[in-house]
Amino acid sequence: MRTTPAVLSELQLPARDAYDLPTSRKRFADGGQYRVEIPSVEGPRAMEAVLAEAGTRSVRVHRVSQGSGIMLQTDDEIERMVALGRDNGVEVCLFVGPRANWDTGAQAASSSGRVLGASLRGADQLAYGVEDVRHACRLGVRSVLVADVGQLMVLGKMKAAGDLPADLVLKISVTLAAGNPASARVLEGLGATSINLPVDLTLPQIAAVRQAVDAPIDFYVESPDDFGGCVRHYEIPELVRVAAPVYVKFGLRNAPGIYPSGEHLQATVLALSRERVRRAAIGLAILRRYLPDAVASPIAAGKESGR
Repeated sequence: MRTTPAVLSELQLPARDAYDLPTSRKRFADGGQYRVEIPSVEGPRAMEAVLAEAGTRSVRVHRVSQGSGIMLQTDDEIERMVALGRDNGVEVCLFVGPRANWDTGAQAASSSGRVLGASLRGADQLAYGVEDVRHACRLGVRSVLVADVGQLMVLGKMKAAGDLPADLVLKISVTLAAGNPASARVLEGLGATSINLPVDLTLPQIAAVRQAVDAPIDFYVESPDDFGGCVRHYEIPELVRVAAPVYVKFGLRNAPGIYPSGEHLQATVLALSRERVRRAAIGLAILRRYLPDAVASPIAAGKESGR
């Protein structure tokens, strides 16, 4: 019987975490090591606030992502976000809907069953989720946030068959985060082009995942309270060095939940959006201080996988 290290080696997977923290030689297709993502940008007004704050603080934002979902924005709102992204060179990534924790089932609301939360329950919900993506693509969206492994498989096959745009980014949600190199490899094999990792992985664990996949990694250097509330800004330089190509993602600790968002929460959403950019400015200052040669992507479209 072969040893476990031998089995993992044959599968081209690391047999242990990368405690030596090797420098990643992989890059975005444009040569960049890192890009900046501002999450929870709930609609065009929030995106306008992010862009204005980014201009004031000289923060280059490469991607904004949204959590309330495609299905909870009007067509005009989606088209406005797409236009803002096009005019400012920012990738606009929208969460697909529906999801189990907004569905009629009881498991997602239970203490032991919350792991189901962002999955899709049943064939109808899967079809609705695919329709949500198709609708977004018709409105010009080219990046979606996926939280169900089956839906990822379907969307990946649809891209390959020409039923969805070939340049569509399939970004994995932190609710479907890859906790180890093998899980990351599976998601990449199903079509993921941007892979979220759990917010509490150590740098050696992240470096091991990087050895197993080529797709860009997304990583919360500050995460919302309901995902642990980690604040890891001083680790940004090493994160960029070992995980490139990587989206450095600035969530916000000590912030209220805003999903699903809407006019009733608009003032809070705008304030949180501006503060996330401020946090990004702080984090990027640390990056420049300790890794001054780190290369940011000169473009923002984010449609290429790393190489």
